[in-house]
Amino acid sequence: MTATPQRAPGPPQAKGAHILVVDDDKRIRTLLSRYLMNEGYFVSAAADAQEAAARMRDLAFDLIVLDVMMPGESGAAFAARLRESAEPMRSAPILMLTALTETADRVLGLEAGADDYLAKPFDPRELSLRIASILRRARRVEPAAPKRFGDFVFYPARDELLRAGAPVRLTTRERGLLRALVEHDGAIVSRQFLAQRDPGKSASERSVDVEIARLRRKIETDPNAPRYLHTVRGHGYRLLVEPMRGGGPKC
Repeated sequence: MTATPQRAPGPPQAKGAHILVVDDDKRIRTLLSRYLMNEGYFVSAAADAQEAAARMRDLAFDLIVLDVMMPGESGAAFAARLRESAEPMRSAPILMLTALTETADRVLGLEAGADDYLAKPFDPRELSLRIASILRRARRVEPAAPKRFGDFVFYPARDELLRAGAPVRLTTRERGLLRALVEHDGAIVSRQFLAQRDPGKSASERSVDVEIARLRRKIETDPNAPRYLHTVRGHGYRLLVEPMRGGGPKC
């Protein structure tokens, strides 16, 4: 199928959302695409994870309808890979479709990063309602404004740190730590909060100190005399930031 998005007249609540349908069954892809276009959505389609990844390199999608059982990379594996990718692929909402009905299979899909799960066969109206619900939830979250400190700009919406326009390599833990500090907008953040910032992945307060030291080596000219990432003895840490006017440069 062509990747060119199409649209049929539909209800105003669709608001031009662009949906990617990923299913190895051509008949299901066609039926879903026609139905969703009639609902007022833009629709593109892909036969497998590889083709879907190629579509996503060229276009940003508001939601992915993803089959679990596909030849090659499974839908669950593809969803997990997306959640480890850069933005905007990382945050794309995912509705999984599958013929599997066991609880363990549903949990697997949700753990992989799916936002919702619908078992085949399904009523098209239920599919439409679930899609509308996911899109409403996604649109409620306003992207956090990028914050500057010195030559650095951090974009919370995509967990990306730039220095003079060039990306700075961060580990997953460092990104989470920096995001937590930025979200407090210069206020003091306790070591305890930073240690427990990821539910189910609590770390020791000592490990937070180690992470802070590593992060300082990446953002401070002299980590022993930090200009931006300060220690507030007996309380925690704070990052001195300033908001970007106009959302910052396009990168």
